[in-house]
Amino acid sequence: MWGDWNHERLRCSYIEMKYEFLEHTADVKFRVYGKTFGKIFEHTALAVSEILSGGNKVDPISVKEVEIEGSDKERLLCDFIDELIYYLDAEDFLVSKAKVKVKGNKLKAKIFGDDALAYPGLDHIKAATYAEMYVKKKKDGWEAQVVVDV
Repeated sequence: MWGDWNHERLRCSYIEMKYEFLEHTADVKFRVYGKTFGKIFEHTALAVSEILSGGNKVDPISVKEVEIEGSDKERLLCDFIDELIYYLDAEDFLVSKAKVKVKGNKLKAKIFGDDALAYPGLDHIKAATYAEMYVKKKKDGWEAQVVVDV
């Protein structure tokens, strides 16, 4: 279960830091980084994949195409996460990674993943929340923080 997860593993093992998990009392909180706004979504997909799979590698066997429109950056990110959750719940599709393009308030993405039934013992995300959520343009790129209800 996610609540038993070891919080010592706070940073992912990438050359360029893409995301990190942060302490949270009841839910899962993470921060994502990206050179572009679109990379925020790609790195969010990686973090969601790690949460759902318990840190196991998910093979990018098949692809889903997604188009989302949001009223602001936070709404777009929240809706993107909810799409990833929807695919798991409705189609047993477990995200591995994503390729994302964002123009204004519209997002187009290819979401790569695999049949969730091939990964026993998956954790679950109920929903993305707006609690503590932000999306910011920084000097050297973009940063977002997300809390998901597990």
